[in-house]
Amino acid sequence: MNRPHVKPLAVLLAAAASALLLSVSGAWAAQSQSDPKQAAAVPRASAKQTFPRSYKLTDDRLGHWAVVTKRVAAHAQPLASSRVVTMLDVATTDGTQNLVLILEGKDVTPTKTWYRVRLPILPNNSTGWVPATSLGELNKVNTHLYVDRAKLTATLKRNGVAIFKTIIGVGRSYWPTPAGEYYVRDRLNGFGVPAYGPIAFGTNARSATLTDWPGGGFVGIHGTNEPQILPGAVSHGCIRMPNESILKLARLMSVGTPLTIR
Repeated sequence: MNRPHVKPLAVLLAAAASALLLSVSGAWAAQSQSDPKQAAAVPRASAKQTFPRSYKLTDDRLGHWAVVTKRVAAHAQPLASSRVVTMLDVATTDGTQNLVLILEGKDVTPTKTWYRVRLPILPNNSTGWVPATSLGELNKVNTHLYVDRAKLTATLKRNGVAIFKTIIGVGRSYWPTPAGEYYVRDRLNGFGVPAYGPIAFGTNARSATLTDWPGGGFVGIHGTNEPQILPGAVSHGCIRMPNESILKLARLMSVGTPLTIR
């Protein structure tokens, strides 16, 4: 992570070639598309059921995500009068469509549903409740990315089975890559900065030590033009991998994918 030159892409990478937040000095195209959408098999409420009722929507093998369709408050409880944890906008600070990973649902009445989602705020691993009316349709994702900071590897699993593994670089001890449960928020390409490789993914994980950076220091996953430095603790907190690895990962992993950093 380094301070970006123009846009607040410190949410993902940095301006210096040795860091890992994306520079946007070149033209780039941002996209938050997934693989062809799969409608979520969410339990349907009926008037005959007892309310409220809750159900899990994300685990180690299957996740659900949705785009934020209008600016909305995330609450501490599935109740409009409860404390507001943060506000969610329709766009990320990368300029891509904002989306959230949905952990569980709660049908308060047959016609009113709230979802508990992961939030892009500090402290990391924060969650909040938003009304279903502020989100688009639910989409399924059956991939899960695991980052092992001790072994310096990243492993992608599909339906619980490993389908991809690579060496990585992580943050230095004083700029650590934060451990926790996160998700992939967006995908960026075409920015033309060799130090960051051909493709980068933005996550909702944030640096706890570089909070004064534009956007708050979001952690990214991207390639590098210095593969010889991998594996190792080489970054300001983002996750580097060889260019051939990030290109392969981009073919296998869509936005909305849950991310575990250990």
